[in-house]
Amino acid sequence: MLRQVLHAGLRTSFHALGRFVASHPVFFASAPVLLSILLGSSFSRYRVEEDVESLLAPKHSLAKIEGNLVDSLFPVNRSKHALYSDLQTPGRYGRVIITTRKGSVLDPVHLDAILKLHRRIYQMQVTVPATGFNSFNYSFSNLCLLDDKNVCIIDDIIRAMEEIQSARNSNRSVPVLRYPITQLADGRQAYIGHQMGGVQGWGPGGAMRAQGMGVRGEGVRSARALQLTYYLQAPGGLMDRVASQWEKAFCAELQHFAELHPKLGLYPSTSSSLRTDFQFSSVLARRPLLASLGVCGVLVVLCCSMRDCVRSKPWLGLLALLSITLSGLTAAGILNLTGATYNSTYLGIPFVMLGHGLFGSFEMLSSWRRTREDQHVKERVASVFEDVMLRFSGSTMIHLMTLGLAASPLTNMEAVRLFCRTAALAVTISYVYMLSFYSSCLVFTGYLETGYRHGCFCRRVPKPDRLDSKPAWYRCLMYTRYQEETQVTNPPHGIGHTHTPNPDLTHTHTHPHPHPHTTNNPTVRGHAHVANSTHPHPHPHPHPHPHSTASTDPHPQDSHLLLGCVQRCYGDWITNTYVKPFVVLLYLVYISFGLMGFLQVTQGSDPSALVAMDTATVLYTRAQQRYFSSYSPVIGFYIYESAPYWNASVQRDLLEYAKGFQRISWLEAYLNYLSDRNQSTSQPRENFTRTLRHAFLREPQFAHFADDIIFAERGQGEEPDVAASRIFLVAKTTENKREEMSVLLDTLRRLSLTSRVRFLIFNPSFVYLDRYAAAVSSPLRHSLLAVLFLLGLSSLAVVEPLVSVWLGLTLLSVQFGVLGFMTLWGVELDCMSVLCLISALGHSADCSGPLLCGFAAGRGESRTRWVRVALERHGVPSLQTLICYGAALVPVGSIRSNLTRTLFRCLTLTAGCSALHTLAFLPTLLTFLPPSKSRGHGPGGEGQRQEVECVEMNDSTRVVDQITTV
Repeated sequence: MLRQVLHAGLRTSFHALGRFVASHPVFFASAPVLLSILLGSSFSRYRVEEDVESLLAPKHSLAKIEGNLVDSLFPVNRSKHALYSDLQTPGRYGRVIITTRKGSVLDPVHLDAILKLHRRIYQMQVTVPATGFNSFNYSFSNLCLLDDKNVCIIDDIIRAMEEIQSARNSNRSVPVLRYPITQLADGRQAYIGHQMGGVQGWGPGGAMRAQGMGVRGEGVRSARALQLTYYLQAPGGLMDRVASQWEKAFCAELQHFAELHPKLGLYPSTSSSLRTDFQFSSVLARRPLLASLGVCGVLVVLCCSMRDCVRSKPWLGLLALLSITLSGLTAAGILNLTGATYNSTYLGIPFVMLGHGLFGSFEMLSSWRRTREDQHVKERVASVFEDVMLRFSGSTMIHLMTLGLAASPLTNMEAVRLFCRTAALAVTISYVYMLSFYSSCLVFTGYLETGYRHGCFCRRVPKPDRLDSKPAWYRCLMYTRYQEETQVTNPPHGIGHTHTPNPDLTHTHTHPHPHPHTTNNPTVRGHAHVANSTHPHPHPHPHPHPHSTASTDPHPQDSHLLLGCVQRCYGDWITNTYVKPFVVLLYLVYISFGLMGFLQVTQGSDPSALVAMDTATVLYTRAQQRYFSSYSPVIGFYIYESAPYWNASVQRDLLEYAKGFQRISWLEAYLNYLSDRNQSTSQPRENFTRTLRHAFLREPQFAHFADDIIFAERGQGEEPDVAASRIFLVAKTTENKREEMSVLLDTLRRLSLTSRVRFLIFNPSFVYLDRYAAAVSSPLRHSLLAVLFLLGLSSLAVVEPLVSVWLGLTLLSVQFGVLGFMTLWGVELDCMSVLCLISALGHSADCSGPLLCGFAAGRGESRTRWVRVALERHGVPSLQTLICYGAALVPVGSIRSNLTRTLFRCLTLTAGCSALHTLAFLPTLLTFLPPSKSRGHGPGGEGQRQEVECVEMNDSTRVVDQITTV
């Protein structure tokens, strides 16, 4: 009883809202347009997101806290003697990978060219500002990080190559270059594993070994690639602008140098490359998005057109797209006024709006065609609102629930949170515009139809006697059915008796409807609010009349093409007894492949997977994976508390932790230093620290270790303590580099919890790896749980309980299939694919919800009969939406971007899985699974029928007064 009361109250409210909108169509048509124009003028405040790391990395993670601690203890500027690639986030920098087409980078000709490039970069100048008397020229020496001798810090491989070149020029023996740790002329050990790639070395006995030599410091025979990094100081303000200009000049210089040296391949990367290439996807998507809009517009016009020129509504399709466009413009204006920034993940929002908006417009148009055409336009619009808006509001609530919870502070991924917040705003505005702007357009087209005006040209259609004298093409263009054509079977002032077993299934007895427009609506007779009802009404006749609705249409050729195909072909075929086993088998195959992909889901934590193709970031990443994938990034092993380094057990523990890594360790070098001088490694604290400070660190080959140790003063006259220190570790990796780094991170963190020495490990890439799977998947889990909760709550309040059950199972099935098939299609689980999966919940609810509601509301007749009726009423609008939506996705697939490729694949799978469930799986399963159709046949039951007798009076204005008795 509660469900019936609430349902009736909501339908009555929407009926009143429809009458109100139809009574003020000019206001509801003009107000959204003016609002969109006003808010659209705010694009002068349009801003693009600059911080890509904050978007793509988990917002709250232990790695970010560790990074702040590392920066406070060992800032980049404090590394006076050496900078290890990717060890800390360096701010501004320029980086280049140099490869050879043939030979080795150590060959004299290539080595000379590389050193020449280094000198050109070193001497390159930029002018800031570009013009004016206050302009200054800045070179690398003005911007670089300086060591303790005020000399620019450069990569160790440059020093090693200069030593080799100097030895060759002076005819001396070439110094041996070892890999991955070599020794420079000053005796200092330097890690060059990230500065030299594609290495082949000489093993013991002169045997050649391939890249990835395990023995520490074996001789290098040849190398295919070299990586150079130039770090800049950019404290902010003017220097940051200068550094930005220097990065652009750096890329231009490399491009010019590559043209002069075709035997070398240059792959540059700067601190702004990731941001630029990430946002470049939006630039590439401009024309394809316009093409998508054009293709969708053509198909929407075709889907809204009919043979009858008066009843055809081609303009409504374009107005639906206009309504979606205006709502998008309004949402963008609100974001600009509130100071929000734009990023390339927002490319998916137009498709969220498109799918939801087209679903609502096609449902409204389908309901409009089921209303009585001899009613006043206001009554017809009110009937459409009463029939459609409850379901459309329910699907909108599902969209808002899924997007809203994913946009909450519970989401740890900033890109997901911002996308869902913006999409929720856009869906809300689209819903309001559908109620106002599109509904008012429906009112205007209704008046055109009442006046027998052409649906496309808005010109009044001549009567049949005047059309006979016109050419054949003109008669075809102006074809319609006037009232006079049906007077033989529809007396204008007769009494029509209609038995209505259920508003979703009607039967005509002796007198067809007196108005000609009803031939377009074979399933509807009687009063409009009865015809559009989704709940049955009592009727004294207890037995159903299993007549086909298609057979009551005297002009089936004039109905909509898709509707005619579903009525006469597809509905009978999909419910055929011999077809059902194959559909069930298809569903089992669907589940099997979905499970296969689900078990192979992989994380996509690499930010370069979300940038445009053929950009500097992608090319640089490919070269790095090809030549520098044998070793992990340099991992900083930071001991952030004072530890008893002089204790033998602590020394053993630290050496054991570093075992198996390529390492540069001050502690290991110091212990070897003591052993070489026959001194005990286990000494009192004062002796240990005194020798460390006054002997070890003053040796030239060990002086650089002073940057790795922080001393804390104790009392006057006492040796200070080692308050903090760091060791550099490099792990041997294979092809799954990021997965191995994630495992290594978890292993070392667990070890830090049980170790007597308090330490942490850090690398800038850890902010993307740290709990990435949980950060990405949690919004999806929250949204799915929110939908299931909403469906469970709605089953107690509004809709039939079994509709919620079926819809929940359908959403789970669609989500499972999309997740599995996208993995089989090569899509990883990253923030973009998760955004698509969240939006897939609302899209599948749009397509499947009305079909389930239409089927569950019916009483009497057979399951197969009600499946066919539900397909005719709600399957056709869903099919139209999927056709237009799928066609709009086609141009997106041509964009050369990894981000849009993920978007295209996920949205295509969403549309395909939703279509399978709506048009195949559900129509088949509902024919033999609950809910039952045998309820309510007793006296006063729900399934009983109602006989309506209407006395109708038609006049020339087609305004009808009805006296109805039940």
